[in-house]
Amino acid sequence: MTETTPIMQPEDLMAWSTNAAQLLEKTQEVMSQLVLRHSQIDVSPAAMHNLAHMGEIAQTAMNTMMTHPEKIIGSQMQLWQDYATLCQKTSLAFLGQPIEPVIEAEPRDKRFKHEGWQENPLFSFIKQYYLLMSRFTKEILSHIEGLDEKTEMQLEFLGRQFIDALAPSNFITTNPEILDLTFKTRGENLIKGLENMLEDMKGSDGPFLIKMTDLDAFEVGKNVAITPGKIVFQNEMLQLIQYNPTTEKVAKTPLLVVPPWINKYYILDLRPDNSFVKWATEQGYTVFLISWRNVDEKQAHIRFDDYITLGTIAAMDAIESITHEKKLHTVGFCIGGTLLACTLAYLSAIKQQRVASATYFATLIDFAQPGELGVFIDETQLDQYEAEMLEKGFFDGRSMALAFNLLRDNDLIWSYFVNNYLAGREPFPFDLLFWNSDSTNIPAKAHAFYLRSMYLHNLLAKPAGISLNEVPINIEDIKVPAYFISTIQDHIAPWKSTYSGALLHKGKTRFVLGGSGHIAGIVNPPHAAKYGYWVNEELASTAEEWFANTKQHEGSWWLDWKVWIDGFKDTLIPARVPQNAIEDAPGSYVKRQLIKKIREKDES
Repeated sequence: MTETTPIMQPEDLMAWSTNAAQLLEKTQEVMSQLVLRHSQIDVSPAAMHNLAHMGEIAQTAMNTMMTHPEKIIGSQMQLWQDYATLCQKTSLAFLGQPIEPVIEAEPRDKRFKHEGWQENPLFSFIKQYYLLMSRFTKEILSHIEGLDEKTEMQLEFLGRQFIDALAPSNFITTNPEILDLTFKTRGENLIKGLENMLEDMKGSDGPFLIKMTDLDAFEVGKNVAITPGKIVFQNEMLQLIQYNPTTEKVAKTPLLVVPPWINKYYILDLRPDNSFVKWATEQGYTVFLISWRNVDEKQAHIRFDDYITLGTIAAMDAIESITHEKKLHTVGFCIGGTLLACTLAYLSAIKQQRVASATYFATLIDFAQPGELGVFIDETQLDQYEAEMLEKGFFDGRSMALAFNLLRDNDLIWSYFVNNYLAGREPFPFDLLFWNSDSTNIPAKAHAFYLRSMYLHNLLAKPAGISLNEVPINIEDIKVPAYFISTIQDHIAPWKSTYSGALLHKGKTRFVLGGSGHIAGIVNPPHAAKYGYWVNEELASTAEEWFANTKQHEGSWWLDWKVWIDGFKDTLIPARVPQNAIEDAPGSYVKRQLIKKIREKDES
């Protein structure tokens, strides 16, 4: 800095003054909107229970630590030693001496990638102090004994939410990237950030969700879900898509895809280059797919049983009427796979053989270890949720989206909080995140049955544990050949739990483990040549034993599935072209979007 270079030019002062006024104005708008939302939102008994339950868990942890302080003394001593070393090294760093960090962030942690966290001694200290405290908090939580497995899981979840929320990257004054950006833009990033926050607040009359992508960049049927096809059947629950053939000959046995009803189906048809349904037609199959209705209070009567009779079986009836085939191949994704297993067990119980094979994408059947979603489910919480859902008629899809986002809060909440509200940037257009934001409501009775019977009591894994249309079903009665594909990083359907479900099937079963997570590991087209997969030709009694004897392969598991499905040596016939169409794919059911409906309501 020289005498002829002033710290701030007059025009800079004027810009700062103008922006400060705008910032104050936007802050007042945000506060007003918060007050308005608070006055309009009726705090539910379930929400009150959750807050009370979190308080009870925290109190239990505190009592245990106070009663047995010896369990945390070691961790506390290590913290003080590391802190003293950090202070000493930071002092040397301020004197210009190069130092090695006391603690480093995980390589996959994107919060501290900006050079300021490494090059500036102050921010390096803040980062390392936070990482030390995070490690210390996790350690003392792990030392708490005497808790049941569910409470331990909820305590770990609660601790992680607390740690992640307090990250210095989430605050203006402790984030070097945001401070640098604020000075460069003279505070305009903060003004834009508040505008983004206001837009998100006004764009939702339900759970407050941060926008993760440019919602105007995508339109269902225009640049996502564009594989050509026709709606060939519909009822109050679904529309059935038959996709146009792309080969001259097709396998005689058609293929039915059953997607989850808690999300839109087009995760399997995002773009032409990663669309599973498009790829499946190119392999010579007549592909049918269920597009579930996005329900509201008018569908409050729908039960889980209806997803069988008016869902999968109604689709099978329509396909048989169209193709005149008595059997078909089936694919189920996530809860769609759970429904498929229920359907096959039900068909077995009523002595109907309508399925030639079953493929399960990341599907839980045995819910003994349901993964992190289990933190939201216990007897008391379900009682409260059921009462609210039944009164409303459906479970709000945005609440489900928030629950999923909380499982990966740094990636799906805080990173967008910093990007949208602190940096004032618009989120990047991304088709996967557009799909993720396209929430779907769930019928109250069906959802309550699913959560209580499966997540809470794991009745599907027990012989005659549940009845559908008053018929007791047993997964072990399923004799059709089955292909299970799960993914090694799946936090929604943990692969070891899906493996337990595969063991319940009594037909010849192949289990394959893909790389990556619940979505990316499944939507993994061959041309991407990513992630790889593990195969063991024989099932073992445990997931660990199975994995110990696997062979890893490069590329996409889709090619392995193609070899498996082609192994049925089906007769080839001339390609089937959809007839008697109701409308073009993707159909009208998938186009009902909660976000747009609320936005239009707000504008009116």
